[in-house]
Amino acid sequence: MKSVGRKKKAYASAGVDVDLGNRLKRHLQLLVKQTHGPQVLGRIGGFGGLFRANFSGLREPVLVASIDGVGTKLKIAFAMNKHDTVGADLVNHCVNDIAVLGARPLFFLDYIGCEKLDPDTFQQLLRGFSRACRSAGCALIGGETAQMPGMYRKGEYDLAGCIVGVVERGKIIDGSRIEPGDAVLGLASNGLHTNGYSLARKILFEKMRLKLGSQLPGSATTVGKELLRVHKNYQPLVTKVPTGLMKGMAHITGGGLIDNLPRILPANCDAVIETKSWKAPAIFQILRQNGGVDPEEMYQVFNMGIGMVVIVAPQNAVKVMAILRAKQIGRIERGTGTTRLVF
Repeated sequence: MKSVGRKKKAYASAGVDVDLGNRLKRHLQLLVKQTHGPQVLGRIGGFGGLFRANFSGLREPVLVASIDGVGTKLKIAFAMNKHDTVGADLVNHCVNDIAVLGARPLFFLDYIGCEKLDPDTFQQLLRGFSRACRSAGCALIGGETAQMPGMYRKGEYDLAGCIVGVVERGKIIDGSRIEPGDAVLGLASNGLHTNGYSLARKILFEKMRLKLGSQLPGSATTVGKELLRVHKNYQPLVTKVPTGLMKGMAHITGGGLIDNLPRILPANCDAVIETKSWKAPAIFQILRQNGGVDPEEMYQVFNMGIGMVVIVAPQNAVKVMAILRAKQIGRIERGTGTTRLVF
């Protein structure tokens, strides 16, 4: 008579290996604990992550939360069989989204939905999460991994991340102090970051017939390496700016400069962006020229080399630019709360 332990379980036969998931989760303890400080209570694998809220030094702490994904950049990770960088992308994207409000990250949770759990892929993703959380001073306190046969193509998965941070209420950066005459500063991006990949893939792979291993025209790097460049985390840099100098910040993600800047502008102000004040990285020039994309649309789909925007009073521009290694890319004028591009 066969023992129950040797018989393949019905759920595993249907494509969901619960035992494999449990084994992998036991082995991730070290990676996760590397992101923990004394604020993290309990253990990984519970029904919820525990974080002891100790906001010493803050008179009126405000929690800031955000959730996001990395879009079709995942398609590049699948094809390259390299998954740690998109794990880091997810963390950094979320950290930047709350950093623009002046918040520092406290903890992060991830969600992985997949067709079938692959041990190597899972380990790579967790290494990426762990590395980026450590760099951001953020605790990875939990997550969810769902095996869903029939929902995803073989070897594919989806990612989402949720982050919670904290900011002193009186130090929230919300754009309300922005006024005409202010300077618009731009912090350089590291390529596409995590946006515009559906259009980029169409141009590079369908129109230009390039492969992931092809050398990017005019560059020493390959297409695959260029597209997997890690999304920058700007939070450690912006914390070096003295309190009160930054009137507004915008993370330049989906929607580009055109759609993201209006999210922080007062209704009577426009952001006038001088597009010739910086040189867009080669990847954006390649995409525009070979894709026949309208120049204005480029600034709505891609970050065009600017990953974060900071708005300051004109008398503080030089000082803040030196701290952030930023360039002045425009100014604030009277208007209706929109972005105006000057080519």
